[in-house]
Amino acid sequence: MKRALAVPLILVMLFAMMLPSPAAAGPWHGGRGIWWLPGAIIGGLALGAVAVVTAPFVALSAVAAAPPAVTYAPPPVVYSPPATYAPPPVAYSPPATYAPPPVTYQAPPPVAAPAVQRVVTYPNGRYVLYGDGVRQPWQWVWVPAVMSPPPPPPMPQQ
Repeated sequence: MKRALAVPLILVMLFAMMLPSPAAAGPWHGGRGIWWLPGAIIGGLALGAVAVVTAPFVALSAVAAAPPAVTYAPPPVVYSPPATYAPPPVAYSPPATYAPPPVTYQAPPPVAAPAVQRVVTYPNGRYVLYGDGVRQPWQWVWVPAVMSPPPPPPMPQQ
């Protein structure tokens, strides 16, 4: 019964101490939320007092609930004759050696180059594609068409 009344009473006191007081809101504190400090101190003292009061009960309950001491008997001693082992072999064979198989390389099959249109013809010339794209870069070159020579001048008539 006393415990049922004491716990709510302590909680109400702690809550009341944490409420802001007019003195904490004054110019000295600046109203910066320092109002909880007195309540925390008083609440800590109250909880400490509760811990001190209940400590003997906790200590006595731990002593009363201690498990009985257990004693162990030594294991039974059983003697057996010592183990006998065969003597090691006199001659040892060399360990097996392993080597990777010889590496054989086979040349890849030749790859046929794709058919490339190397000449594009226009009426006044043509583009010719030079290079292979691997050793020499591709290059288009313009080759103008050769103009036919003008007809010879007419021969004078005699």
